[in-house]
Amino acid sequence: MPPPLPLWRNAACGCAELRTGFPVPRAEIRTFCLWRISGAARTLRRMEPDRHDRIIAFMAEAERLKATFRSGRTSAERRESVAEHSWSLCLLALLTEDESGVDFARLLRLCIVHDLGEAISGDVPAIDQGPDTDKSARERADLATLTEGLPPDLRDRVRGLWEEYEAGKTPEARVAKGLDKLETMLQHVTGPQEPGFDYGWNLGYGTRWTSQAPFLQSLRERIDRLTREAAS
Repeated sequence: MPPPLPLWRNAACGCAELRTGFPVPRAEIRTFCLWRISGAARTLRRMEPDRHDRIIAFMAEAERLKATFRSGRTSAERRESVAEHSWSLCLLALLTEDESGVDFARLLRLCIVHDLGEAISGDVPAIDQGPDTDKSARERADLATLTEGLPPDLRDRVRGLWEEYEAGKTPEARVAKGLDKLETMLQHVTGPQEPGFDYGWNLGYGTRWTSQAPFLQSLRERIDRLTREAAS
């Protein structure tokens, strides 16, 4: 981080000079100025009188994910919540951090926000999504509603992360999608599912994303083995 040192212009060499007299290249001046500007922006955001109120209000709305249920059942023989799925996905990302080869902080952010929109309209199991089910459009609209009250910078950040995940084009998004599919499948063999559960369907589920990296493929092979055992 550039130190906030006083500079003045040296017209002869096109550089700036510190009070010590050493010249500073223009590129470093630009870095210094950007650092000062970004610092000022952060200070202004902290000065927003209702910033924390808006964050707390958003958290109260997002808390619905704790009571928004998915089709999978836990080892306690109850349906898991979307919040529990998201936590488990983040844990799986942490445990495979050294193998993923991507920016872990960004991967974790994508995992955190990937199902936020379900706080409004709930989850639609993949097996129940027909050709007319536009899950992406619905979740985008729901996320817009959910984040509307956030401070603008946070609203844009959350929505931007969700769009990145949904597009599945960055390395982090591809890994996040692969892990999401694997966590879902793993839950189906961890807890006892309802009678008639179609384990065979899972064997073809999400293969596009679980083939994105060798470590995802390795996890997939092991979870598929457990799935076949559960189906027998």
